[in-house]
Amino acid sequence: MKKGTILLIVIAFVAGLLVAVIVSNVKKDQPQGQQVTSQQPAPTVDLQQQIKTLEEILAKDPNNRQAWVQLGHSYFDTKNPMKAIEAYDKALAIDGNDPDVLTDQAIMFRQLGWYEKAIETFQQANKLNPEHGNSLFNMGIVYMQDLGDNEKAIEAFRRFLVLVPTGPSADRAKRMIAHMDGGHD
Repeated sequence: MKKGTILLIVIAFVAGLLVAVIVSNVKKDQPQGQQVTSQQPAPTVDLQQQIKTLEEILAKDPNNRQAWVQLGHSYFDTKNPMKAIEAYDKALAIDGNDPDVLTDQAIMFRQLGWYEKAIETFQQANKLNPEHGNSLFNMGIVYMQDLGDNEKAIEAFRRFLVLVPTGPSADRAKRMIAHMDGGHD
């Protein structure tokens, strides 16, 4: 492989990682279980170019787990749930012990309307890490909003609140519990 090609791939990959770090930090500032939405313009990132670069990397190195994860995130961000699920599947086949990837994949299952599969995947993430609040919060959302199972939603939100007792996500979980519980919480 030519040095120029290798340099281009490395630069594109580093740029992708920087974008992932920026997006990750932005998501950390948002309530868990929420997709980042903002009135401000998003950072100028050519996600289609990032996807193309990651696909080129993976064509040469199909066992590059981090590239699969980043490809899944790129598809997640471009609202392409099927391709995100497939990329996350490839990453999880290499190493399935990642509650963050499982949670992102479950969010994509939810977007497709596959609510039971989303719940199953959130549970798998939480089983891997019982202190993974994001999977619990999102599980509560699916139970409440999509499956209409307030009892299980309240249980998930209460488990979340044990882990994250304060902050915007905790406040939101408390409001949702109060709403489902008829204001008795």
